[in-house]
Amino acid sequence: MMAEPATESVVQVRQHAVELDEWQDDDLSPPELLFNRELSLLTFTRRVLELARDPKVPLLERLRFLCISCTNLDEFFEVRVASVRQRLQHGANQPGPDGMTPSATLEVIRNAVVNMVHEQYRVMNAELTPQLAEQGIHILRRSEWSKNQRKWLHQHFRQELMPVLSPLGLDPAHPFPRILNKSLNFAVALEGRDAFGRDSGMALVRAPRSLPRIIRIPESHSRGPDDFVFLSSIIHSFIDELFPGMKAVGCYQFRVTRNSELFVDEEEIEDLARALEGELMERGFAEAVRLEVADNCPENITRFLAAKFGIEDADIYRCDGPVNLNRMSAICDLADRPDLKYPPFQPNTPKSLVTGSNLFDAIGRRDWLLHHPYDSFQPVVDLLRQAVSDPEVLAIKQTLYRTGVDSALVGLLIEAARAGKDVTVIVELRARFDEEANITLATRLQEAGVQVVYGIVGHKTHAKMLLVVRRESDRLVRYVHLGTGNYHQGTAKAYTDWSLLTTNAEIGQDVHRIFQQLSGLGRVQKLNKLVQSPFGLHDFLLHRIERETKNAQAGKAACVCAKMNSLTEPSIIHALYRASRAGVKVKLVVRGICCLRPGIPGLSDNIRVRSILGRFLEHSRIYHFDNAGQPETWAASADWMERNLFQRVETCFPIEDATAARRVFHDSIQLAFEDNIQAWELQGDGTYHLMHPAGEEEPRSTQGILMEQAG
Repeated sequence: MMAEPATESVVQVRQHAVELDEWQDDDLSPPELLFNRELSLLTFTRRVLELARDPKVPLLERLRFLCISCTNLDEFFEVRVASVRQRLQHGANQPGPDGMTPSATLEVIRNAVVNMVHEQYRVMNAELTPQLAEQGIHILRRSEWSKNQRKWLHQHFRQELMPVLSPLGLDPAHPFPRILNKSLNFAVALEGRDAFGRDSGMALVRAPRSLPRIIRIPESHSRGPDDFVFLSSIIHSFIDELFPGMKAVGCYQFRVTRNSELFVDEEEIEDLARALEGELMERGFAEAVRLEVADNCPENITRFLAAKFGIEDADIYRCDGPVNLNRMSAICDLADRPDLKYPPFQPNTPKSLVTGSNLFDAIGRRDWLLHHPYDSFQPVVDLLRQAVSDPEVLAIKQTLYRTGVDSALVGLLIEAARAGKDVTVIVELRARFDEEANITLATRLQEAGVQVVYGIVGHKTHAKMLLVVRRESDRLVRYVHLGTGNYHQGTAKAYTDWSLLTTNAEIGQDVHRIFQQLSGLGRVQKLNKLVQSPFGLHDFLLHRIERETKNAQAGKAACVCAKMNSLTEPSIIHALYRASRAGVKVKLVVRGICCLRPGIPGLSDNIRVRSILGRFLEHSRIYHFDNAGQPETWAASADWMERNLFQRVETCFPIEDATAARRVFHDSIQLAFEDNIQAWELQGDGTYHLMHPAGEEEPRSTQGILMEQAG
């Protein structure tokens, strides 16, 4: 029996007003057949926010999910809203594939975000803060400070904060300063005369990023070990001391969000790294797209700030609390309360791949398929570590998109180069928000003698590949790792992804050819088993969807199943509509953006779409086709989005072992459609319904089952 949707657990951001009862037209081009991309992304953030309300989630993890919803919203403004605004500024107000113009999209975004922000602060003020207090974790407002606490906080302000703060009175000699993206600032209204006898007016106080946003009060001055105060509360309380002889009659937090996309004309520059470094210096001061102010900020001060940032009324958001709720994430780490967090999880490592095993022997005997984080990522690291110390290893090639600041993999690549091995690394400098870190690691690699390539002009290198070339007797053997995720040991513990370790000669040759193409800029070569974008993956997907369509029309078994982060590409969606109309069963697990409308009679009634949200971030990309009883299963680095299929270098690789393929299908697709705890099902009107056990049905959680199996 299928789980019932819970009527009280529904998430919606208004899409088209059109109601589609039944579709009988062969024309699939009308815009109402597609959901708006930006609004679908907002709906995902709203689902994350719902995890902050879920009583089944440990309390401090709920707080963390609240913070994640806030950081998601920040990035939404920095990237998506900024992009829509730019189209308008360039006079491009034409409707998109979904039929909505940029101006109409911004209007709906505004209404949706106002409601979401209201809900975020309601969840914090009415649900999480009181429940944390019941558990002895207190986030103290100024009105709640005891006399003893106030004395300690005053001393803390004078000793730790005041020496770092630099108030700025505004006058012709002190004009309005450049305000850094997402920084915490205070607008202060003053009365009295300054040191030079002039009437005071307004001043600004910036909270340096070196100061912690959450301060723990010592237990000697509190009721317990977990009494916390916002930095903003302390500054509010003692702001007068920054302006001796004057009186602060008002102090109001504000924060501005800016366009964070980097613009580099790759056809005109000679050095991509140097050009990006120049852009990074200005990113923090780019065009403002949102102004957040305290809800008690007077209208005249709000308008003053808006004018300084070039912000319109529609881009102002008032906050019933701190203007950046993400500051509260520090409490999750500061509070030593394992009982209020997810229990520790130890990933599985196959016995043949444990640290200390000879991985060359293990991978040479058979392919290994790892499902992270249920399977440890350590074997991938150990393969590189053994390659560094093995005298028979001649060359190492790897792609790096996101790796982390202190990546062990980067250290091993440097060690390999210094040991005299030929090391080539494709570093994607344009990985959004990781540009600075990637420039730094590229410099480190080059200084150690690694050959560093920045990818292809106009195309991000998003493929995940590691190639180790080893001499064995009288031949060279290629050891390959292919993955759906990044070479980041931190996210490998929190993101679901698949890894393939193999010595398959044809796959090794394909990976070698792609590395040749990326470093040598040669022509596209024919591949044996892998499929690559931007040179063929889109056509590959269309061909297989159309093959399932023809099989269904011929009365054969037909099914398309896929898992991905986002689905936006119109021709893929139209192909899925045609498949559905032919009777193909389509099951899609799409974590975030989905522009396809499922469940429309006569159009997509054979299509179901689910989104799984839980402890781990669902990140893997899996494609499965029934193929008239001879199923094909593929893993890939690419979502079904325009950018992945046409503007990025991606890889798609087959899972050829039948047992491994069944495991991929079970873990990634089957469990998602049996899930009645963490699964949200997309409806034809754009709403998502959270599934619940029906009747006597046993609760089933995708991630819970996989964790139990790993254990």
